[in-house]
Amino acid sequence: MGDDFGDDFIWGAATAAHQIEGNNVNSDWWVREHAPGTRIPEPSGDAADSYHRYAEDIRLLAEAGLTSYRFSLEWARIEPAEGHFSRAELDHYRRMIACCADHGVTPLITLHHFTSPRWFAEDGGWLDERSVARFARYVEAVLPLLDAASHVFTINEPNILAMMIGGEKGDEQLQAGSLPAPDPVATANLIAAHRRAVEIVRRVGVPVGWPVAPQQFFADPGAEEVLKAYAYPREIVFLEAARDDDFVAVQAYTRTRITVDGPVPAPETVERTLTGWEYYPPAIAEAARLAHDVTGLPVLVSENGIATADDARRIDYTRDALKALRAEMVAGLPLLGYLHWSLLDNYEWGSYTPTFGLISWDRETFERTPKPSLAWLGEVARGVRSLDE
Repeated sequence: MGDDFGDDFIWGAATAAHQIEGNNVNSDWWVREHAPGTRIPEPSGDAADSYHRYAEDIRLLAEAGLTSYRFSLEWARIEPAEGHFSRAELDHYRRMIACCADHGVTPLITLHHFTSPRWFAEDGGWLDERSVARFARYVEAVLPLLDAASHVFTINEPNILAMMIGGEKGDEQLQAGSLPAPDPVATANLIAAHRRAVEIVRRVGVPVGWPVAPQQFFADPGAEEVLKAYAYPREIVFLEAARDDDFVAVQAYTRTRITVDGPVPAPETVERTLTGWEYYPPAIAEAARLAHDVTGLPVLVSENGIATADDARRIDYTRDALKALRAEMVAGLPLLGYLHWSLLDNYEWGSYTPTFGLISWDRETFERTPKPSLAWLGEVARGVRSLDE
């Protein structure tokens, strides 16, 4: 199935709780969105109301022919006050997992996708030495939910999260070339929290790892050493931390040029997406190869996509990304699967303008409208459409 990717290849789409659920009022991001003088352009609000409409979203994914759904559990809902775990919220995510099973969809579960409880953030967040134990306590609380997952992701894009903490600007696009240097304390605590979470999740026998976001740094002649120094704390250290995991996941969308003076934006002459990133489909294959070379592990593409209002261009980008991945597989890369970002147009950390989704929805009624790209990807997954058509 799936155009020579193999019968066991994982085909699906991904989301994150804060970006689609709506009204995540106990999270640190909600606080930032509504803070006086915030530089965040618009709040998340109701988002796509997927908290209540997840069954329709899962059904649409399944009907298209995709068989896996990556979504995140929202720590801020599950532990709204320190030490208080909501049985109702745990049951909500248990119902989501059951809904996946009802539709023949395998869940892949993310434990932390950028957002934290406001009490955690207000009490030092990932800069506090207690963060490792606090995260471990949360992982223990959700452990009974995880045995239905095919894969568990501990902390999403820890390299980007550490850079966000390093600046706390709140309105940067989430790309290493435009973010501050990662905070070293946050880096150490995130790695320690990840390793503790891996130990806990392994009790239920589910493969566990984390998704790193390589930025596909490439150097001008003479800037090779600048690239190495720039890339190590921004991505390589997080890949090295995954070497003892069951797999490594990657998320990539574009590339970043490094000069002797550091990173520079893509030139105005290249095609850009709605996030301002260079249109560069091979990024995900290069990221997958890098991750495997550093870790020696099988690789899972946990996110890949494009912010565009032109769905035909989304298909073009995804086709070329998959072709590049297929070429790496032919060259020996152990690739587990491909999860498209995103199932739904969503809240892109400050704005609803960058549309990544395979499904759009009405801001007033929340009515879902699958895009042609959803049907296209489902046909590729089922093996009824070739990438070479």
